[in-house]
Amino acid sequence: MCPDCGFIAYQNPLIVVGSVVTWEDGRILLCRRSIEPRRGFWTLPAGYMEERESTAEGAAREAWEEARASIAVGPLLAIYDIPRISQVQLIFHARLLSDDVSAGPESLEVGLFAWDAIPWDELAFPTVHWALREHGDRQGRPGGAPAVNPTPETLARWGRGGGMSGPFRP
Repeated sequence: MCPDCGFIAYQNPLIVVGSVVTWEDGRILLCRRSIEPRRGFWTLPAGYMEERESTAEGAAREAWEEARASIAVGPLLAIYDIPRISQVQLIFHARLLSDDVSAGPESLEVGLFAWDAIPWDELAFPTVHWALREHGDRQGRPGGAPAVNPTPETLARWGRGGGMSGPFRP
């Protein structure tokens, strides 16, 4: 609060929306970032919500902006709390409506990756690892509550802290 005028400045957490987007053959859409942080690393199509849009609309918009991808947004896959950077991330399941994708202005390139071809050591953020691993764990099991930040036991099961090393390790 300002001692002179009494004005209170609120700073609320940012909401990030995104998707694990799959094509008919199970390949997953990833985008190589053209912006910082983590320029040149791969990520899911995701970004900050805009005013007056739903979370699903935001996820669809981000897929279009980053990968020129038209998607059908499905159920919520995960909710990740990242208090150290004041973010809440909502990650959906989504289905790609066409495999005609290309890099948008925030991507250097985009690609559809089979599970075994995902560049695990080149993923941008821990939450990208977490969402991909959660997606992989849920294959063939419909429904269920959204995942949350993984426990140390889950990270150990996934290996190497969810696949991250270096300064972005959870």
